[in-house]
Amino acid sequence: MKKLLVLGLALAVLSPTLAFAGASTDAALGLGAFAVFNQIISGTGVFGGLAYPAPAPVIVAPPPPVIVAPPPPPVYYSPAPVYYYHVPSRMVVRSGWCPPGHMRHGRCY
Repeated sequence: MKKLLVLGLALAVLSPTLAFAGASTDAALGLGAFAVFNQIISGTGVFGGLAYPAPAPVIVAPPPPVIVAPPPPPVYYSPAPVYYYHVPSRMVVRSGWCPPGHMRHGRCY
């Protein structure tokens, strides 16, 4: 019984049957078939996987120009000026040591 049912279903699916459709359905099926055959003949889409596009050209920017700066000017140092301070004679201590406050009164001469 099961074998008969499987055979009947297979016969119904695989047998050619008449399909009655309108003009718009026929036009849509014709356009679809044209699109598929156009891809097969021209080699595009799923069937044309063997053609590869040309590689893009390699564009390399030119190196930047080399700019060499001139060396810095030499640095010259002059010696520090020498200043002489004249000590007045009344402030000179002749003995070498003077107690605090005595020089002010003139007692360390």
